[in-house]
Amino acid sequence: MEALVNGLTIFVLAVFVGFEVITKVPPTLHTPLTSGSNAVSGITIVGALVATGNDSPATTWIGVAAIVFATINVVGGFLVTNRMLQMFKRKA
Repeated sequence: MEALVNGLTIFVLAVFVGFEVITKVPPTLHTPLTSGSNAVSGITIVGALVATGNDSPATTWIGVAAIVFATINVVGGFLVTNRMLQMFKRKA
């Protein structure tokens, strides 16, 4: 029970701090920061690969779903970054 309360407390504090930090970011920096943070989802892919190696079928399927969603997030983050960088190139 104590671990649940500790975990819930950390989660609520993380949500609060995350909200406060994101609302302070100016609009001109929001897209690059979001794109960069999406690339951090590569860490999620590594954790999901470890989870899929478990003996439990439920854990394996959750790990596969995490791999799919994290991969979409990583690719999307890089696509947004690429599109943003294309906006700053000079026209021919």
